[in-house]
Amino acid sequence: MTVREAEHAITVHAPAAEVYRLLAEVENWPRLFPPSVYVEYLEREGNQERIRIWATANGEAKNWTSRRELDPEGLRITFSQEVSAPPVAHMSGTWIVEPLGERKTRLVLLHSYGAVDDDPEGLAWIDRAVDDNSRKELPGVKAGLEEATSTAELTLSFEDSVVVAGSAKDLYDFVDQADRWTERLPHVESVTLTEDTPGLQVLRMDTRAVDGSTHTTESVRVCFPHQRIVYKQTTLPALMSLHTGRWVFATAEDGTVTATSQHTVVLAPDAIPRVLGTGAGVPEARRFVRDALGANSRATLEHAKRYAEERR
Repeated sequence: MTVREAEHAITVHAPAAEVYRLLAEVENWPRLFPPSVYVEYLEREGNQERIRIWATANGEAKNWTSRRELDPEGLRITFSQEVSAPPVAHMSGTWIVEPLGERKTRLVLLHSYGAVDDDPEGLAWIDRAVDDNSRKELPGVKAGLEEATSTAELTLSFEDSVVVAGSAKDLYDFVDQADRWTERLPHVESVTLTEDTPGLQVLRMDTRAVDGSTHTTESVRVCFPHQRIVYKQTTLPALMSLHTGRWVFATAEDGTVTATSQHTVVLAPDAIPRVLGTGAGVPEARRFVRDALGANSRATLEHAKRYAEERR
């Protein structure tokens, strides 16, 4: 079988150790890789890992499983797809992190692949796909790495919770059935929910903020009945460059359930004067986002609590 190899590289203005760490810790991927929605560990033993990845491709939500081997001393991460989709017969690769200075790194992405039945047309298609995807992916990764290592004040994470005398299933159902939110949540004006693959949802909605303004968002959601729903917004309000979150439903020994809404946001600093006025800065933007997202989350949690407790 013909084995083709490809190499792409980019310079990142961030320390090599931080670049490696951010790539190695898969919880960072939704921030680093624009298509990435959620990644979870399936197996971990030493430096060997098996991970499941949810991401968008051509406007659709997809998922697949990969194996990785970490080399923290050599600053290398190798990966391979467990099951490849035709015309790809096999696909593997390596991230190589090369220090160029205290805050400058060369990031190399290698691919090794072959086509089903060694088909020349299939191989040419993979050549184009790997080249196109790598050229698009690396600038996004570079931006995410540089942002993550230099703009801590623009990042905020927070959560709100309620304790519910009801079932985790009913709470989960309330959040999962977002196509009914216009009936159930006063701050939601319109909703479109698509779920072509069970557990993978695309949610588009118009939401009214506490100041009366409305904004449109679109999210990809990954659902784990009846435990949690994780999401990443793919259409964002103007004030944010990243927004990920999760709904978690944890049952205690006494039978009560703690329902939690968690958010991680990266602010878009250039948008702050336009959205909040010329006198506003990062502290005002942080408070605004915390208040706005928190108010909607708490409203949703209280309505979900009422829904679940009515079904006891």
